[in-house]
Amino acid sequence: MNETTTPAATELDGVIYDHVVPARQPWSRVVRAGEILRIIDLEGQQAVDFLCYNAADPGDRYSSMNTIKVQGNSYVGKGTVLYSDAGVALFTVTEDTLGRHDTVYGCCSIPNNFLRYGVKTAESCYSNFLSELAKHGMDRSAIVSNVNFFMQVPILDDGSAGVAADVSPPGGFVDLRAEVDVLAVISNCPQMHNPCNAYNPTPIRVIVRAAA
Repeated sequence: MNETTTPAATELDGVIYDHVVPARQPWSRVVRAGEILRIIDLEGQQAVDFLCYNAADPGDRYSSMNTIKVQGNSYVGKGTVLYSDAGVALFTVTEDTLGRHDTVYGCCSIPNNFLRYGVKTAESCYSNFLSELAKHGMDRSAIVSNVNFFMQVPILDDGSAGVAADVSPPGGFVDLRAEVDVLAVISNCPQMHNPCNAYNPTPIRVIVRAAA
């Protein structure tokens, strides 16, 4: 595991949680208002599928359309506010080493892998989301179009789109400040059939720091 370009938790102020999410696995946690969630791409080129919900009203979930329309940009980067269906600000991106994260391509699923690649897989981000959301009493109706951190999907003039390769170096990170209490849910993407993970899923690291 390569963490040479990533600040150790002991070098950050106010760390209250520090965890390595294994390759292919899900993760979730309620991040309290004012706390900062840092997601670190430890080895580089590892897509992190990300959903979030108003912890006080989990039915009010992240809205890619509200987020895109309010900021006038189809990418997520520093300064982006992630909005809910009801227009509630959930997270603000306060630091970002990549600059452009996908918010249109959604998550991989077992049926989608068969449609796109003709393969029958046993794992996917959709499956990870299902298992992790169940821990919070939620079901598949809570899965919506998600942010794909450390992944880019350029949209060309003719409307074509595809996953870009080799865009996220080792140690890249994004900081998300919770604007309310937010349930954050991650699938550390297991995809092996496009370059979002460089065909080699790897661990990521999540750190939560206390509100300033």
